[in-house]
Parts: sequence; C-alpha cells; structure tokens
Amino acid sequence: MLTTSTTEVWEPYAEPIAGPVQLIDCGGLTFRATAEDSTARLVGEGIIELVLTSADGPVRAEWRLPCVDVTALWTPDTMAGKGIPAAWSAPKEVSLSRGAPIASLVGTGDVGRCTFAAAEVDVLAAGGVFEETGEFRFWVQAQGRLTLRVDVSGRHFARCLADLTAWWLADRGIGSVDIPATARKPAYSTWYSMHQAVTPEAVEEQARLGKELGLDLIIVDDGWMTPDRGRGYGHTGDWEPLSLPDTAAHVARVHDLGVEYMLWYAIPFIGKESTVWERFQPYALSRAESLDAMIVDPRCPAVRAYLADLLCRAVEEWGMDGLKIDFLDWFAREEAPPAGPEADCATVSEGVDKLLGEIRTRITAVRPTALVEFRQPYVSPGLWPHATMLRATDCPLSGLDNRQRTTDVRLAAGPIPVHADMLMWHPEEPAEQVACHLINVLFAVPQISVDLATLTPQQHQSLVFWLGIFRRYEQTLQQGAFEPARPDLGYPLIRAHDARVQIVARHAALPVSAAGAWDELLVANADTDPWVRLTDGSGSATVLVRDARGRSVWAGSIDLGVPGGAVFEVPRGGLAELSRDAVGRGFRRN
Repeated sequence: MLTTSTTEVWEPYAEPIAGPVQLIDCGGLTFRATAEDSTARLVGEGIIELVLTSADGPVRAEWRLPCVDVTALWTPDTMAGKGIPAAWSAPKEVSLSRGAPIASLVGTGDVGRCTFAAAEVDVLAAGGVFEETGEFRFWVQAQGRLTLRVDVSGRHFARCLADLTAWWLADRGIGSVDIPATARKPAYSTWYSMHQAVTPEAVEEQARLGKELGLDLIIVDDGWMTPDRGRGYGHTGDWEPLSLPDTAAHVARVHDLGVEYMLWYAIPFIGKESTVWERFQPYALSRAESLDAMIVDPRCPAVRAYLADLLCRAVEEWGMDGLKIDFLDWFAREEAPPAGPEADCATVSEGVDKLLGEIRTRITAVRPTALVEFRQPYVSPGLWPHATMLRATDCPLSGLDNRQRTTDVRLAAGPIPVHADMLMWHPEEPAEQVACHLINVLFAVPQISVDLATLTPQQHQSLVFWLGIFRRYEQTLQQGAFEPARPDLGYPLIRAHDARVQIVARHAALPVSAAGAWDELLVANADTDPWVRLTDGSGSATVLVRDARGRSVWAGSIDLGVPGGAVFEVPRGGLAELSRDAVGRGFRRN
C-alpha cells in the first residue's frame, strides 16, 4: 500500500502559479491541486482520475510517494535516459509535435510504482527525488484544464502504460485506428543507402531487389527535390522532383513491381535557396540559421494551404502511396512569438493539427490506404488520427539505441505500428551481426537501408530468414501483449505474446521464463553467450534451433520441468523454435 509523507513541504522547484490550492487524498496518494475546481476519484483498483479546471490561467497537480525500491523513470523520451532525476531537474515541455504526456516510475521486478498520463496534448511536467524526504515528486501543469490518470496498481509497468494508451483512445472517442496492412510490413528506405544521391534507376533497382526479399514498401528520403548533395535544407520549400523526372511514370514502374512508395518531406522548412524564401518571410515562426532555412508558422492559413498543396501533390498527382513527414518537432523548438494578424489558431499545436488533418483528409480521399510516417520525438496521442506509423529517431548502426527507441515508442504508441530506424551495416558485416541488428528491433517494423545489390551471400541469407520471421509472426510481434524487461538496463529481455505464441528476444545472458500455456515459444538470441536456460516450465517440448542464416543446427526434445531449468545452445543471431505439439509446428521451414 502506498502512503504519503506527513511533511507539508510542497515546493515543486517551479515557478508558482496563481489560484486556490486544495489537498486531495485519493487512492493512497495526496494531491496538491492548484486550480479553481479539482476532483479526484478511483476509476479502478489502484487507478485514480484527477480533473483540474480554471476559467483563466494554468492549473497544476503535484503528488509524491516514497522513493522505495525504485530502478528507473520511464518516459517516451529515449534521449533523457532512464535514471532517477532530482526534483530540481528542468521540467519537460510536451506538445502535439514533441513528446507524449506519459511517464512511469518503475520498481524492482519491472513493477509500475506510479504511472501517469494526461489527456491534454500540451503540458509542462517534471518528476524527481526530493532530497529532504527521499520521496519522488511529480507535478504536471496545463492551461485551463488538466485531466490525469495515475496508476499505482503495482502491475508490470508496460501493462500500466498499455491501459493508459487505451484510455487516450477512449477519451478522444477514437475507438480504433484504421491501419493499412502495408504499415506493418518490412520496408526499404533510401536514406542510409543513398542519402541524397537519389535517381529513378537506383530507386527502382532497390525496389525490385527488396520485393524479392519481402519488402513491400520503399521510402524515398531526402535528395529527390534537389540536385544539391550538401545535405542541408536550403533547397527545401519548392518540393519539385528535380532528381525524379517524369515522376508519375517512375512511381508507376515501382508499382508494377508490387511495391508501394512513400516520399519524404521536411514539412516546416522553407530554405534560403527556394523560390518562395522572400514570400514567406512574414510567416516565419523561427529561424534555423545552421540549416539555411526558416520554420514557417502553421497558425497562418496561407502557410497551411501552401504546405498541404505541395505534400498532397505526391499522392494526388504522382500516385504515391503515402508521405514521410519529417521534422514536426521543429514547430515546437522555441517559444512561439505572438500570433500575427493572419493567424486563425491560438496555438502552434492547433495549427499543426489543422495542417496534418487537411493533408490526411486529402490523401485518403484519393487513396484510402494512404500511409503517413512520423518520427520520434513527435509521438503524441494527438497525432494518432493523422499517422499510420511512428519511427524511432536516427541511430545509424546502433543496435542498442534502436532497441531502446523502438521499445520506448512502442510503449507510448497505442495502436500505431512502430518502425525501427533504418538498418544499415558495413559491407563486411558478418551474418550474425546482421541478425542481431534485426533481433534488436524484433518487436517493431524493420526498415532496411543498404545497397541490396552488394549483399554477401551470408548477409542475404540472414536477411531472408529474419524478414520471414517478422512477416510470419507479425500479429504476435506487433499486436501481442508487450513486456520489455529492465528499462534501467536498456531492455536486455523483451517478450510479446498472444493466446498461443510467446516470442522472446534475449540480449544478455539471462534466463528465459517458459511459463504459460503457449503452443509455440520462440527465443531469439542476440547475446554472445549461446547457452539459453528456460525456467518456470513444465512438460516437454520439441525444439528446432537455427543459426543466424536460418540453417538448422539442432533438433530434439527437452524436458521443461527439469530442476534448474532446461539448457540448450542457440548461436548468436540464431533462433530456437519450441513447440508443445510434436507434429512439426516447431519445425516449419521458411
């Protein structure tokens, strides 16, 4: 049972706000509410709903709990780390285009000590250890209204987060989100493999080779709109397909291969080299001098109309299947200046929402299964109606970062498929390491970004094998119950399961629980230690062990109930397939 300290020290290390102050006891916590009106009620076992309102001005909720047996503070901001901050740490500004209003204080055994989410998109939030008492203090602030769910049920932190993202859906009256099938399929991206050296011939060749591997989507990134290869953003803003002449015919040729096509846009930028640089000077929200560009103000109808027309052209005129919309977070990089006389939105978030809503409406009118990709850190639930996929932010060749980022996004993404940052590797990369790159993002959608024409036979075999696993077990991997372990250690063990299949990715020499009523249990080993120990099991199972290239290296039967656990060898980058059914379900071939 959680209890609160009797101390009356409530200093939140934040600027004070005006308004009546009320202390509210609910569910074993005491909340300090600064608002004209505030209520709290239990909406489930260990789940508290707090509502604060004020006719004019900000409202704030503060609460604290003993910081006992705590291991991590989880937030969707991977860059912030998972350590325990101090109460005087700077608060985080969360908005429609940056972050998500959700966090979890995690305890030993991955228990959610205190997990919360706000219904509002734009909030100011902080949490940290109050040194004087050893308590952990949270505070959240919003303008006019704040609705919080606080979960102290003591369940696995991922379960608490999943319930809060489901609450977001229900609170917004969304019910469900329609996701096109292609959004969950492995894809090819041109970014790391081509950077800005995009040509129709190169794109079509990678689309052809990717289709043979099971990549049904190609995403063409930066470079298509300029012959400049300097990797700056001075040439953004006109969005003419200068590197993809006869664009509609080019897209049709990719479609003839059976591959869908998405096109990248850095949506907020107008570059100095564009023809509209002077025209949009009055609409500058801020300047990005280092990028040779300005960020335009989405509060202005003229800005939204211009950007929507350009982005929608890709689908409406060229036949694209969707848009990769990048740099949304730059709309919220700096405090916005007062809205100009042409603005029709009170906030930047409102302008971004209107812009994205218009784009989504127009492209789905032409193509109902149109795809839209956003990227970490813009993972707000307020963006869910506009997105079909969320991608981890860039981390080239870093399997650890890709694992952490896809996991963090997945925990906050609700129904939206999560894509890994593009996978690349050195031409001499061994097949085992290629497999480990894929295992690191096993519970996300992989995007491949290497020259497929230069793959070694071993790399090719590994890619074929693991992409087959992604596709065959898509339902369990992406939509099963998701249980990552030890956020404080970078998620060394991750599990997903449904009614009959359990899949575990092992990134350290840790035992794997075989508990539960599964029919199939898959264990992917990305650690150098090949000895996998299964604990908590009962009965027997047939086992097929494959190496990183999908080749069978051992098959047999094991006793899951042996004292100390069943132990067998799975090579690095390999996969063990266990089945309780001896009639071959664990022995399926690719």
